[in-house]
Amino acid sequence: MAANVYASATDGFSGDDPARTRSAAGITGGATIDCPDVGTKLTSVPEQAREEVDKELAALDQQIAKAYQQLSESAQQVQQDAGFADNAIMNPLKEKRSATLERIAIAIDRVGDRPEGLADLAACTVRASGNQAPAQGEGQDGGEQQDGQDQNQDGQQQGNGQGANGGQGGNGPVAADFADIKNVQPNVSNPRPEGDASRGSFATSCGVNENGLFNSDNVIVAPGVTNGAHHFHDYVGNQANDAFASDQDLANAETSCDDQGDKSSYYWPVLRLQNGTQEQDAQKPGGGIEGNTGEIVTPKQVTLNFVGNPREKVTAMPRLLRIITGDAKSFVNGPANANASWSCTGFEDRQLKDKYPLCPQGSDVVRTFKFQSCWDGRNIDSANHRTHVAFADAAGNCPSGFRPIPQLVQRIVYDVDAPSLQDGGRTTPLFAVDSFPEQLHKPVTDHGDFINVFDEKLMGEMVDCINEGRTCGAGAGGGQEPAPGEEPTDEPGEPQEPSESPQAPQEPTKAPEAPQEQPTKTPDAQQGGDGGGKPADEPGDKGDGGKGDDGGKGDATGAPADEPAAGQEPGDASTAPGKAEPEVKATDAGEQGGKADGKGNGSDEDADGLGDAQAVGTATSAPATPTAPSQTEPQAVGGGGLADTGAQLWPAAAGAVLVIAGFVVLRRVRRT
Repeated sequence: MAANVYASATDGFSGDDPARTRSAAGITGGATIDCPDVGTKLTSVPEQAREEVDKELAALDQQIAKAYQQLSESAQQVQQDAGFADNAIMNPLKEKRSATLERIAIAIDRVGDRPEGLADLAACTVRASGNQAPAQGEGQDGGEQQDGQDQNQDGQQQGNGQGANGGQGGNGPVAADFADIKNVQPNVSNPRPEGDASRGSFATSCGVNENGLFNSDNVIVAPGVTNGAHHFHDYVGNQANDAFASDQDLANAETSCDDQGDKSSYYWPVLRLQNGTQEQDAQKPGGGIEGNTGEIVTPKQVTLNFVGNPREKVTAMPRLLRIITGDAKSFVNGPANANASWSCTGFEDRQLKDKYPLCPQGSDVVRTFKFQSCWDGRNIDSANHRTHVAFADAAGNCPSGFRPIPQLVQRIVYDVDAPSLQDGGRTTPLFAVDSFPEQLHKPVTDHGDFINVFDEKLMGEMVDCINEGRTCGAGAGGGQEPAPGEEPTDEPGEPQEPSESPQAPQEPTKAPEAPQEQPTKTPDAQQGGDGGGKPADEPGDKGDGGKGDDGGKGDATGAPADEPAAGQEPGDASTAPGKAEPEVKATDAGEQGGKADGKGNGSDEDADGLGDAQAVGTATSAPATPTAPSQTEPQAVGGGGLADTGAQLWPAAAGAVLVIAGFVVLRRVRRT
């Protein structure tokens, strides 16, 4: 399988194309590494073992990143020797993972019960990615398929590689990762608030990361580990967030929020244009070394709104509560925890979960995250960073033992043009979020992170505001205009208005053109008139109207997924009333070592060659599980591998049959 994947992926790559030869990752468009996600399986880890376990989990990610890098550099060897991938890459990876998993088991066994079945998670596989490259000398066009794959439902080309414009290190995105928003059917619905609903909203304004605070750490998932995310994050709000930030560091930090009582940390993977720009991280882990390349795009607008519950009053979030929404590994894990969604201003009643949107002229790209809105009443974090919070069900009810809290709805707007898919982004570059290397920058891997560092007084004001049905907060005038008659809800997957509050005066209309009457674009329209990018001098539009939230329910056909189950595992939920400050449960290496060592991930994986992450810049959920076919499938399976190889061999085989038939006819003629 590995040999076939590489034969397909590397066919046609030319040494004359500097953009492809300068990045070794570019020759692995047809394959990725699929490993079981150990972190999601560890739902119960004793507090005393958390720090060690977190560091070992980070080591597993580092091992996968290194193996993917080796795989991407070994296409020629794999083509020559079908066993090379297993012998040189996959078997050594399994051995490393086995040793790391054993250390995790020992760490837990030392203070609790040894987890069962960890050894079964050691083996990884090489699988087709769907990112097969076009034949030599061919770019992407809007006509014939160039790699033997079928067209997707949007008429785009499945699996075509990006052109010679730099790309995300050559491992994505591809044309099949994009969908024309005008071809998506409206798929957003909200439950109506009833009974004791909390109908208000509270908005905080924390900027768009104008000062360029980035790093490839993740203090929630990998505290004390440099480059724990393997991709770069934008940060707004708290200015002290890195791998070594202790709770005290966060509490004492500066904030970019207008209301200085909000020192919360809001962060998400950066969006990049695939235009070949060399950013400061181009040669560093988390950046170019791990396939995250191109120009980092500063958002045009970020709105952070906290909304209520359609059934109950909300209670205050505990200080230092950690929440992650979405799954950074959804491409290989599957979409069960995927929760980010994509749309365009003026079209936000249509949401995409596994595609980037192609927005018409005058419309901006919108990324939306809806965070979990139910809390177990006791823990500010959990071993897998999920089970202490949950989504409400379709009607807005929290799981048994959980209580509703203000729901963060985060909306990020980008002024980027629709890429030119027909030429692989040469004319107008593709865009994509940063990701773990093996996740190939798929939109389904998008995710958001939040740490609550509101002061107690401001959090109390937020809760009162929401429960009393008012519109409050320093950012209340900066969001998009809500749709008439819409009310905030707390439903997981189903979008709700990020700001149901009356907003400051805006432009009379949303985008320059009405969404549904948008005329077919000029001759360079993408894939049959989906619209290209808007002119550089397009006037800014605050919010551009439309629905301001997502839910991540739509696929490229616009068919909404089923409603989610009633929440995640309640686990150790507590129904005890009261607002007593919960004991800090989050693993925080910073409290032990602070920032003294600057590194200290405790792993022996530096020998793998990835090194330590470098900060750049100024400093340097289970949501709805779709019952429709997996939304990652169109990206992952589209007909590469053996099908492609066979398509290239059949003409030769047919010729051989004709030659043999000719000899038979000649012999019969001679006999007669």
